[in-house]
Amino acid sequence: MAKPNRILTTHAGSLPRPAGLISMFTDRVSGKPLDEAAFNDAIENATRWVIERQRDAGIDIPNNGEQGRESFFLYVRRRMTGFGGHGARKPWADLLDFPEFAEMSGQYFANKKMVSNRQPPLAQGPVKHIAPEENLAEINQFKAALEDIDGGFADAFMTAPSPGMVASAMHNRYYPDDDAYLDALSDALSVEYRAAVESGLILQIDAPDLAMERHISHADQPLDAFLDFMRRVITRINRALEGVPRERVRLHVCWGNYEGPHTHDVALREILPVLLEANVGAFMMPFANPRHQHEIDVFRDLPLAPDQYLIAGVVDTLTNFVEHPEVVARRIEQAVEAVGDASRVLAGTDCGFDTSAGMGRVSSDVVWAKLRAMRDGADIAGKRLF
Repeated sequence: MAKPNRILTTHAGSLPRPAGLISMFTDRVSGKPLDEAAFNDAIENATRWVIERQRDAGIDIPNNGEQGRESFFLYVRRRMTGFGGHGARKPWADLLDFPEFAEMSGQYFANKKMVSNRQPPLAQGPVKHIAPEENLAEINQFKAALEDIDGGFADAFMTAPSPGMVASAMHNRYYPDDDAYLDALSDALSVEYRAAVESGLILQIDAPDLAMERHISHADQPLDAFLDFMRRVITRINRALEGVPRERVRLHVCWGNYEGPHTHDVALREILPVLLEANVGAFMMPFANPRHQHEIDVFRDLPLAPDQYLIAGVVDTLTNFVEHPEVVARRIEQAVEAVGDASRVLAGTDCGFDTSAGMGRVSSDVVWAKLRAMRDGADIAGKRLF
């Protein structure tokens, strides 16, 4: 990415979906009959709508808001062979320590119309990508809308999950071991990785597994076991990206986009040395939430490579507080102090606002206000930094 003379803004990918589209997704997942033509029209209209909202909020590097996907990772079951049945995700370790909060949170989501990602399908056969044309159709729909809307954007991105995210959530019931499963997922996901970059877009790999799984699948294991898992995933990511210019790839890592105590989150200092083994141009991490704000300073001691940049989360995606632009500006300035170069810091969100359709905790009108506050804060910081 060319060095800017201001602070650019972006976000983590998922954005609010219209209520009608959420209803269609929940019907589709539950097996109810669906008018495919109406469904496709709803996705196209929502894509244009979400691009316009990003333009109005001052986002420099937008995406399609994942409007055509029921979840940031579950959608792969419709583009790949091998998935079926229903599994079950382990609970987050921190919720086991706070049963009253866990019950309250469960009641909240029980009353929402949404697509749940807690019982994802299993890998029951060979995993292969069989719908590159569907992936390209999503990309081309996004690019066409970008061209029509002409928002003056600096760039644009598409998301795809990491092999480790899919493997951690959609459990292996076919391959002889987890490494073989990761290999298959890497090969399948490389189709989408390469298509995004070859289409002129930035690729964002969503890898909450590289932090969150420490307190889910590895909660009862030593830290070294989790670090080994991270290395195995990053090896597959790097393999899937062979030949892809790393400056066109950014890696999004987080501790889980859920409201909770987060008292079992692994420290960034413990995992960052392994994360830095990823052959990517940028890292996107959450530093707006109260559990991880202080960890931005870790980049002072464990710096990025000279050709890498940081997308710092400066807006929380789990609260309906609208951050004051001055708060945003100060968070950006702290990130710049840690990285050491204002031209290598972008402003972003902690995570997505609706990672599974209907699951978001922030109302749509507040989301756009938060993104506008991020733009205003970035302008304040930019005037002071450049």
